[in-house]
Amino acid sequence: MEKVELGSHILSRYNEDLERLRSDVLRMGGLAESQLQQALRALADGNTGLAAEVVRNEAEVNRFEVDIDDECNRILATRAPTASDLRLVIAILKTITDIERVGDEAHKIANIGLHHAGLDRSFGDSYRVVRHLGREALDLLHEALDVFARLDAKGALTVAKRDRLLDEEHDAVQRQCITFMIEDPRTIRAAIDLLWVARALERVGDHAKNICEYVIYMVGGRDVRHIALQDVERSLQIEPASGQDSKP
Repeated sequence: MEKVELGSHILSRYNEDLERLRSDVLRMGGLAESQLQQALRALADGNTGLAAEVVRNEAEVNRFEVDIDDECNRILATRAPTASDLRLVIAILKTITDIERVGDEAHKIANIGLHHAGLDRSFGDSYRVVRHLGREALDLLHEALDVFARLDAKGALTVAKRDRLLDEEHDAVQRQCITFMIEDPRTIRAAIDLLWVARALERVGDHAKNICEYVIYMVGGRDVRHIALQDVERSLQIEPASGQDSKP
């Protein structure tokens, strides 16, 4: 009886460790999302204090990545997870890399905001060119984290497909900035910085899409990173996740 209770206790601790890992990933994702939101607001408003805060807080996102990575390695070494539990740990290791890179993109945008805050405020007016792209990138990231929280593979596929729309919006911003530079060479510096902002936001969409693909892997057990999403939709049979299991 004592051995049964001990085994049950160990299993309970193991499940708690996995759940804590998921929670930490979501906390890290929430911080990166907040960083991106603040960076965009600082850029639009010329708020140097807010931009500087984003730059400082990048280190906190990085600490999350290191701590979660260490915990994943500890679980792999001491628990030897299998099947869906192993997929969860592997997906978390990949997800935190993408979230950390979202933090990097927020840092880039904040630095551009710092650079332009003391200059001609016409740059702030020009920000409207990428405002919609910023909202789309934030929404995509938020929804990617949401499907990760719910382990919703079908929802993840739907969110991942939206990245194509973000790419199209990015292309439109590029064309608009090039037009500005051709029509008025005095806008070249500002337009180039807006292009960097647009590129950073497009990369955020890519990272959100990656997170969605990791969710599909966790739930369905299939790596879909290099498969066209239309083919995944046609060929992959995904059941909604009701929780973690331990079966292959």
